[in-house]
Amino acid sequence: MNASQRPVAGHPNLKLGLHHVLPPYMLEHLAENGPQELREAALVDLGIDRQLRGARVAQPLARIGTAAEAADTTPNRTIFDAGNRRTLPGDEVLREGEAPVDDVAVTEAYDGLGATFRFWWEIFQRNSIDANGLPLDATVHYGRDYDNAFWNGEQMVFGDGDGTLFNRFTVAIDVIGHELAHGVIGAVRDLEYQDQAGALNESLADVFGSLVKQHAAEPQITAEEADWLIGAGLLASAVQGVALRSMKEPGTAYDDPNLGKDPQPASMADYQEMQEDNGGVHVNSGIPNRAFYLAAIGFGGYAWEKAGRVWFATLSSPELTTTATFTEFATISVARAEELFGVEGRDIVAGAWTEVGVELAVGEAAGETEEATTPQTGDLTEDQVIDVTGDKTVDVTGIEGETKAAQN
Repeated sequence: MNASQRPVAGHPNLKLGLHHVLPPYMLEHLAENGPQELREAALVDLGIDRQLRGARVAQPLARIGTAAEAADTTPNRTIFDAGNRRTLPGDEVLREGEAPVDDVAVTEAYDGLGATFRFWWEIFQRNSIDANGLPLDATVHYGRDYDNAFWNGEQMVFGDGDGTLFNRFTVAIDVIGHELAHGVIGAVRDLEYQDQAGALNESLADVFGSLVKQHAAEPQITAEEADWLIGAGLLASAVQGVALRSMKEPGTAYDDPNLGKDPQPASMADYQEMQEDNGGVHVNSGIPNRAFYLAAIGFGGYAWEKAGRVWFATLSSPELTTTATFTEFATISVARAEELFGVEGRDIVAGAWTEVGVELAVGEAAGETEEATTPQTGDLTEDQVIDVTGDKTVDVTGIEGETKAAQN
């Protein structure tokens, strides 16, 4: 978990923090309800994760980007093999440009890092995670049957999974994109990993992870064609589920006796106030996840071309605070959508947030405490509007039809 972060040497905008692929509640449920051997393994994995969180402040940065790397717009990847030990980074097995090796986890990690690099460069002209050519390192075969993967602020680390409930953690390219997106988020706007700001952090990582998968597909996938699942292929065949999360239908990704039921809400009506999981960062992220899905469907086409640009512009907005609420992020996103794509873009994004029950702020700054309760679009007359930017009005007439169409 990433309750606190520190800057990385040589990269003042990049923060060193720990983000795991599996939400803690999945392993905790397994430790309480799984078969004996899997309960014991889950307890070991939870212990490893706690040790990693406690040790993250002491981790040195293995390598940092150089001036030459900053000027180069090709990835600089190195893959290491931990040999089922828990020592990082392990033995180097593949460096950028070398011939492939006969190890599927190495190949998947290498390709996933490359796909993520290409996405950020081609879509946002961002040179690696820190925008300064940061080398992309990954370690595979970490631990023995380790059920997790993580980004620790300097590299990706992948377990092999237990083979019963979880497959190898390199199998899902969107998970790789998700974890590396945490590095981008930390560099651009270090959203506090707690409560709604933390849920936005997790949601943004899901957004960009999903976009990496859609962008890397051959042929590339449109918003309408995408499955909007996070971690499809990660769950083994014995699990009753399809993925870790569903952005299209939060709360439906899995329902399994060993792992529990997907707890994500799809709207603010089911928002969960909780102490665990840093205030529910992996749980309540389902709400902004669905808002992005609705916006992407509303825009149509490739999701990175419009919805993705709006979300990244929002993350990059100076007025977005590190403790942002859903309302703050939503309000800024509506303003960015209008700047980028005019009234139509504004209405699509406003409608997406309305559909998931997130209120839009009144006033010139999204950080103001006053909020407007956004009525359901069906309750509005033709001349009713909502002021979401402080100096502009949004005609929300017709949004209801658009959002219903987006769900079909």
